[in-house]
Amino acid sequence: MPTYLESLTLRLAHGLAEVPEDVRARHAGFIKKSQSPDGGFPGREGGGDLYYTSFALRGLALSGELDGAVAERAAEFLRSRLSGETPMIDFLSLLYGAELLRLAAGVDILADSPSGWQVKVAEELENFRRDDGGYAKTDAGHSSSTYHTFLVVLAHQLLGRDTPDPQRIVEFVRSRARVDGGFVEIGAMKRSGTNPTAAAAGLLRIFDALDETTGDETAEFVAGMQTDEGGLRANTRIPIADTLSTFTGLLTLADLGRLEWIDRQTAIDYIHEVELPGGGFRGAVWDLATDVEYTFYGLGSLALLSA
Repeated sequence: MPTYLESLTLRLAHGLAEVPEDVRARHAGFIKKSQSPDGGFPGREGGGDLYYTSFALRGLALSGELDGAVAERAAEFLRSRLSGETPMIDFLSLLYGAELLRLAAGVDILADSPSGWQVKVAEELENFRRDDGGYAKTDAGHSSSTYHTFLVVLAHQLLGRDTPDPQRIVEFVRSRARVDGGFVEIGAMKRSGTNPTAAAAGLLRIFDALDETTGDETAEFVAGMQTDEGGLRANTRIPIADTLSTFTGLLTLADLGRLEWIDRQTAIDYIHEVELPGGGFRGAVWDLATDVEYTFYGLGSLALLSA
């Protein structure tokens, strides 16, 4: 069975194939030009960064451009980061990047890893498990994170391991549901957000625990996050849309089979508004710059809206 990451990449690649070739090439070109001398990809400043590199590789993979010298240089960057301690978000980014290189470019940077390394990594991930059934952002964190729980479950898939006690994760996710139909990132929060709702819905779908009523309530919440701009906002306290929330919201609605619950044309208009003529996407209409992370969100949104 394909992993979530593999399935998502294939879905987005299929949708993006419907976008004009010059548009795909322009944004893939922006990502390629962003590659640092060390082979990684930066954020808006500095050299190669594991987090941003994973987004650059995702963008290139769904554009069909993750190959050749770009892929080889990225592989060298990831290999250089295999040793040493890294924060969980960076390690997971490395793991995702390695899988994308294997799938899209046939480059396996983990081929020479010691036997049984997957078991060791899975055991280390359990240091982030909390009594509520979820996973915290750091090994010292007291509260589980809905988003990081989602990331850890995806990591287990990439490691070829079953997530321990999945029913506890389902119960944890359900405890993060709120009366507005969405889900929160941290237990103390009362207002749901688009992004934790996307993570929660993804987890429930992975564990086949998303019933029709929850699906309808979730979709209604997410669709309600669409603004007059056409994009989706992060939560009800924020009046303007952003590219990240637009992508995660669109993906959630598509996964739930309810993408028609939003105004598709105004969503397309919004994505084009944050698109730069020379390549790349901004984080929002007020943003003055772009980076590879938001470019992935922009490409992913175009793919979902074009499928």
